[in-house]
Formats: sequence, structure tokens, C-alpha cells
Amino acid sequence: MKENQLQFPIKFKFNVATMANDFTAKDANDQTIAYVRQKMFKMKEDILIYNNESKEKVNYNIKADKWIDFSAAYSFTDDQGQELGKVARKGWASIWNAKYEIIDENREQKFMIREENAWVKVFDSLLGEIPVLSFFTGYLFNPTYKVMDKGGETVVRLKKEPSFFGRKFEIEKVKDMNEDSEKIILSLMMMILLERRRG
Repeated sequence: MKENQLQFPIKFKFNVATMANDFTAKDANDQTIAYVRQKMFKMKEDILIYNNESKEKVNYNIKADKWIDFSAAYSFTDDQGQELGKVARKGWASIWNAKYEIIDENREQKFMIREENAWVKVFDSLLGEIPVLSFFTGYLFNPTYKVMDKGGETVVRLKKEPSFFGRKFEIEKVKDMNEDSEKIILSLMMMILLERRRG
């Protein structure tokens, strides 16, 4: 997933007809760039990222560094088992407003993922408790997350698109990511699996 090979925007679409927590990532030309599948019934997160829906080849793997808790980190490796970096949830700070750090293979923080408006999730949860109206939360409240570099500039933005079951997301490129595109896209894939589960 090198930047010069990616055509933005990239869209994530979750499969609601399967038992697994899985989604397909497609580029602006509607070409599949990844099929992401979370292994079921695992005590630790274990995510396989295939080249396409046929699952011919595993390109990446994401695993929890430790038991899931409020400060879990998730490492990603390529098909050769080489670690590319990790994404770490910012503990208690992520309960109200989602915050994640993107860390490189040298264990240095390169980027921060932040939810733009925490109130969107609050209203989404409140409306979700109301009979009938809960069916429309996927259309009314759609959070946006931004990936920022060390200078505080937004590099990419991920937003939930209006849809039933909250199953569609889009990544928009704001500025060049250079050699960090793999780390950023993998981090967003892991983050959206976690955030979608939180509601």
C-alpha cells in the first residue's frame, strides 16, 4: 500500500452478512486493495489483511501486543513477518474522544489520530437507545477522524459515510504521506475495527 500506488479516496465497506468482523477496502477506481478480516473468538486481536476477497495472499497481519485494555498497542507486520510499526490507543483519553498514536518501526511516534468532534458519538449513542429512531443513526451522526503529523497538520481524514449499520467509511488524502502510507492505512484499518465496536 505505497502512496504512489493508491488512488484516493479509499473506501472501507463492512460486510454485514458474515459472522466475521470484516471489510473490503477499494480505491477511487473501485479496485480492491485489501480485504480485512478479524479472527473470531480470539482473546487477543488478530487481524489478517489479504490482497483481495478471495483471500489468495496475506499481505499484512495486525496483532495486539498485550491483553486488550485501555492502553493496548497493535503491531503490524508484512508478509515476511517484518514489523512495520504499531498503533496505540491513548488509554483513558480515548474513552471520550478517540486518540491513537502511530508509531514507526523504531518505536518513535510519527502521527496522531484524533476524533474531530466527540459529541457526534455521544448523540449517536443517545439516539441509538430510542426505538425506531435508532435505525437512522447511521445517517444522522457520522464521526470524522484526522491523522496529524508532529507539526499538527492533517495528513489524511477518515469519515463515516451515511449508511445503515454504520458500514461505510472513506479516507481522503489531505497532503503527501511519503513512505508512511502503509503505517497510516494499517493504523486506520485497526482503529476503525475498534471504534466501530465501541459504537
